[in-house]
Amino acid sequence: MTTVPVTEGKIPFDAPNAGKPAETWYKIVGSLDSPSPPLIALHGGPGAGHGYLASLTDLYDKHQIPIIFYDQIGCGNSTHFREKMGDTSFWTFELFYAELDNLIDHLRLRERGFFLLGQSWGGVLGGAYASRTPSPAGLRKLVIASGPASIPLYVEGCQRLLAQLPEDVRKTLDDCDRRGDHESPEFEKAAAVFYGRHVCRLDPYPEAVASAFVNLKDDPTAYLTIQGPSEFVIVGSIKDWEGWQEAHNIKVDVLLLNGRYDEVTDLSMEPWFKHIPRVRWVTLENSSHMGHYEDRERYMEVTGAFLTSTTP
Repeated sequence: MTTVPVTEGKIPFDAPNAGKPAETWYKIVGSLDSPSPPLIALHGGPGAGHGYLASLTDLYDKHQIPIIFYDQIGCGNSTHFREKMGDTSFWTFELFYAELDNLIDHLRLRERGFFLLGQSWGGVLGGAYASRTPSPAGLRKLVIASGPASIPLYVEGCQRLLAQLPEDVRKTLDDCDRRGDHESPEFEKAAAVFYGRHVCRLDPYPEAVASAFVNLKDDPTAYLTIQGPSEFVIVGSIKDWEGWQEAHNIKVDVLLLNGRYDEVTDLSMEPWFKHIPRVRWVTLENSSHMGHYEDRERYMEVTGAFLTSTTP
């Protein structure tokens, strides 16, 4: 049996306005000497950490695509900034662009090229990064998995899903929201009904998926500042974001993925499809927001075929 090479390390990162040194932790599954460009995985949250994307190693097992995981600044094994709670001048898209560029340059991926796969917030980040002008050097293909093109449309889609919850659950969520109570056991129990339908439909959650919630609970700084207190209460700095407005700048082939029961509904995915020049969209029939576990075989089949294809 061949041993899969795994490399871990930390990269110094000069985070803008950080006030202290920072590091980005990363892990490479496979070898960067592989014939295939590596796939950089952009995790969600923000602040959920890399662990819940562990199933992406299937793409290495089946297609020999090296996978680069990293913990974005503020979570997991990378430098935390709990002191930056609520600091919207620090927690910006530019911060995460700079960190991603730092990773790419440190690993010397510009010339050989790389793929990006962003899930949830990672899909937002990936879509925004690819929309920059000039186009990021080295980017070959992009997968946006359950990453909305519009936060207002994402919220509208969530409202439609919330309206379908049992009446007692809706009433609890409404009452808690009115009081600004998003931390009580009462709110968490009601929110768990939404999560069980539209975030991950597996019961119990796979250990890797559960790790995302552990990370968010350990350090919610980025999540609370950028997003808000839950998946469907969006009051942070991203609340008015309309990423589709720059999507026409994306120069590479793009695969869109979401689930039939996803909190990121078709309503908030469709603007990507309308405005990205070279794009394919697949909805996974048996999943919600965690298709890489809920519909794992289909997810990897579609993603692997897209990344290894030489045709538009």
